[in-house]
Amino acid sequence: MSKINLKEFESLDIEPLIADKPAEPRDSSRLLVLNRKTGEISDRHFRDLPELLPAGTLMVLNNSKVWKARLTARKTPGGGHCELLLTGSDAADKKTWKALCRKMKPSQEIELNGGLKGICSGLAEDGAYEFKFEAPMDEKYLAEYGDVPLPQYILNARKRRGVTGRQDDINYQTVYADPVGSIAAPTAGFHFTENLFDRLGKAGIRHTFVTLHIGWGTFKPVREEDPEKHIMMTEHCYVSPETAGMINSQKDSTGKLLAVGTSSMRTMEAMFSGGHIKEGLADADLFIYPGYKFKSADIFITNLHVPSSAPLYMTAAFAGRELLFEAYRHAVESRYRFYSYGDSMLIM
Repeated sequence: MSKINLKEFESLDIEPLIADKPAEPRDSSRLLVLNRKTGEISDRHFRDLPELLPAGTLMVLNNSKVWKARLTARKTPGGGHCELLLTGSDAADKKTWKALCRKMKPSQEIELNGGLKGICSGLAEDGAYEFKFEAPMDEKYLAEYGDVPLPQYILNARKRRGVTGRQDDINYQTVYADPVGSIAAPTAGFHFTENLFDRLGKAGIRHTFVTLHIGWGTFKPVREEDPEKHIMMTEHCYVSPETAGMINSQKDSTGKLLAVGTSSMRTMEAMFSGGHIKEGLADADLFIYPGYKFKSADIFITNLHVPSSAPLYMTAAFAGRELLFEAYRHAVESRYRFYSYGDSMLIM
């Protein structure tokens, strides 16, 4: 078995700690601070960020916005209910889509809310199903009939606790979300508020945005016994000329560069070459795991991740496997809130 396989994280009793809603206010969430040089682990709150970061730090955040990609369907004729998680469409007419779902067979006909009918045409190369619909599934349709694609572990946690009525249309977005394109949120950014941005600015800490539209490759489990064989599915990213200029000036001045979230980190690592970041559009398909040498960020903010997930492997690569496991064990013992709506880490 590969030495980079992070099986030990599966032994942690995380399930009771899965958050079913975000902290209120957002920046009141807890922040586990991990010092890579000293190994020190300390407990703070996200609102403490201005006093924890060096003045002059540049933060890079992913501004991708989540779209309503979850749909309820009924198998016809006379079939049971099922759910589709749309992963994308390359069709100009928006009649052909890829989606994740359970117990679907090729040629199975379905009917979605609003009466839209479709048929499963088989499996795509990436493991999603392909569907053809009789009419376009456009933004108007999704706005009316689609739901926010919450991770199943949040839905399961709510079911166990008898919780309903969450405002996920608002909560499952960052306050700075702009271009629509993700089916999962860049959750490390959930903790920021406009007030916190103001305080960070006054402390001499600037920020800028990249865009990476998160697809299902980000949360596709790392199943291989040898994780080096895991294939990271392509996600589209963009770095504007302004952001590239800010990042390159920061690197040239040896100022601290902070990646907010694994998607921001992946974007920068995919676009870095020769000590500088490129501007423009690109496809990010990096799978970052222990042993990887980072080229961009010096500091990392990230949430507490699912075992066997690509984000956990990236975090272990940045923090160090042993130190990260000690931090996660501390987080479990200290009752931190885990996963998308949970608390976060600052790794310095």
